[in-house]
Parts: sequence; structure tokens; C-alpha cells
Amino acid sequence: MKTTIRQTIAAVCLLGTTAALHADGAAQPADPALVAALKQAVESVQDVPEQIDTMLWLAKMSQGLKTRIKNPFYRVHLLRIIYDEATRADLDPELVLAVIHVESRFDRFAVSPSGARGLMQVMPFWKKEIGHPDDDLFNPRTNLRYGCAILRYYLERKRGRLPDALAAYNGSTGKTEYADRVSVALRDRWQPLVTD
Repeated sequence: MKTTIRQTIAAVCLLGTTAALHADGAAQPADPALVAALKQAVESVQDVPEQIDTMLWLAKMSQGLKTRIKNPFYRVHLLRIIYDEATRADLDPELVLAVIHVESRFDRFAVSPSGARGLMQVMPFWKKEIGHPDDDLFNPRTNLRYGCAILRYYLERKRGRLPDALAAYNGSTGKTEYADRVSVALRDRWQPLVTD
């Protein structure tokens, strides 16, 4: 299923122009290709089987997230969702952790001045664009499903250039500050836990 989603996203990436919010908050028309990719990601359901590598990853990342999320049950639950949704979108889970670190500091109820919501700071207009107006972007799984699909789309569109994809995700195309912040969080906070 992951291959099918990835192939579909790659195919639709060839259509249309990039949809995003400008850094100043002005809306642009939604890119039909991104709408299609996001809709497919939200509507397809696939469980990722838990393996020993996943369990080791959960244990390591749980230690790293201890200062942000005190409740160990919620911490592991959230990490499992992050791992599942990142893997499902063919993203490194550590990258998704770094994005969440910068976007919301792991506050699932975070709301930005421009109205972005939840862990990965997803703009609510996406719900209407894909025909899911009742989706709850404060629900971690829903938020991560949207955020990971959008980030995967921009990685495909930017041909794997992570700084460009991150800038597009954040609506700051042409600027490097956001991508630099995510890269520092990834390098200094989340990747060392994988190699320990």
C-alpha cells in the first residue's frame, strides 16, 4: 500500500502549481495535485505491524521526549502514532519529530497566529479541500496523517531537497530559517537518540 500511495503522490506532483500559505498569511489557491494526495492519505487506512525495531525506537524516543510529555502512557502512544504515520508516508520518524518539535513543541492543542492547528500545525482549510470538514486536527493521528502527507508531497515535488520541502511545508519558500531550525532539531535532538 505504501508503494501505491508514493507512486500516486509522485504522479500527481507533476500537475499544477504549489499550493501554500505565504509567510504573510495570504492564501493561494489549493494545488489540485496536493489536494488529491492529501485526500488519498486521509482516506486510506493501513496498520503498520509492530516489530522489534519499532519497539526499540519507541523506547529510545520516549526517553528523549520525557521532558516535554510527562505521562509515559501518552508519550508512548503519541510516539507510536508518529512512527506509524511517518512510516506510512515514507518519511523518517525522526524528521517528523523534528518538525513537531519546531512547529508545536509537542502541544497537540497548539494554534498559530495564522490558524494552523495541532502537532504539525496543519491549516484547517485542507479539511474542506479534501471533503472532510469534520476532521479534528487536534487529534494526533488525524493531524499527523495530514502533516505527513503534505510533507511527503513537498519532498516529492522538490525532488528530495529537504530544505526546499520544509520551506514549502511552512509557507516560507525562498527562506531558510524554518528549514534550518528543523535541521538543528533533527541533528541535535532526535538523530543522536537513534544511534545511541
